[in-house]
Amino acid sequence: MTGLAGASGLTTVRTPAAVQTPGRGRPELRLQTGEKLVMIGDSITDVGRARPIGEGRADDALGRGYVMMVDALLGAVYPDRMIRVLNMGTSGNTTRDLKARWQTDVLDLKPAWLSIMIGANDVWRQFDSPKQTERHVLLDEYERNLVELVSATQPTVKGLVLMAPYYIEANRQDAMRAMMDRYGAVVKKVAGATPGAGFVDTQAAFDRLLTTYYPATINWDRVHPNPTGSALIARSFLTAIGFDWQRGLESA
Repeated sequence: MTGLAGASGLTTVRTPAAVQTPGRGRPELRLQTGEKLVMIGDSITDVGRARPIGEGRADDALGRGYVMMVDALLGAVYPDRMIRVLNMGTSGNTTRDLKARWQTDVLDLKPAWLSIMIGANDVWRQFDSPKQTERHVLLDEYERNLVELVSATQPTVKGLVLMAPYYIEANRQDAMRAMMDRYGAVVKKVAGATPGAGFVDTQAAFDRLLTTYYPATINWDRVHPNPTGSALIARSFLTAIGFDWQRGLESA
């Protein structure tokens, strides 16, 4: 594994070293022709996607968030690759919920590539529903759940990208931000222990954005991003998988 600075300078990503095109110093997209990418998570991923599978010709089949943007950019810049993107996010999900639907919503779909961004609700329920302790996914359980999901999937996929949960709050002493950072550290730890896995530090990307914007500019609840925040997530993910932002512009 080697560290790579995101093309935007907005995030830190860690991907396998073979991401540069020899002789060009340009990134090389790691998804190959006809491969399927499944993106799974909670409402940040869901954003109104089609059921039961987020795919199709309808304008909102892939939802209205970062997954739609990833698909659109792959189609615009790499039309020859014919990459298939599926949105399997479900609003309100925690890692517990992912475990319950993992077979049907990931393994049965047989993706070549998988991205996972989960943790917002594992943390949030401890703050918006403090009395309902049965809904809380504490840090130790979160790590166990994530390890179980990754272990069940890593041998079956060509590529795996783990994206840190985030909180759109610059004050690191804020209680929910501080807890989200601890959950994000678990994602980084699991990615580091998983051969071939990439890690996207989504929180770092938002931190850079927050040097300019007030959190409510991105969303008042500091969790669900507006189009600017969704674009930030999409850009961070694409950079992690070797997206060449200059591809096709040489002859323009």
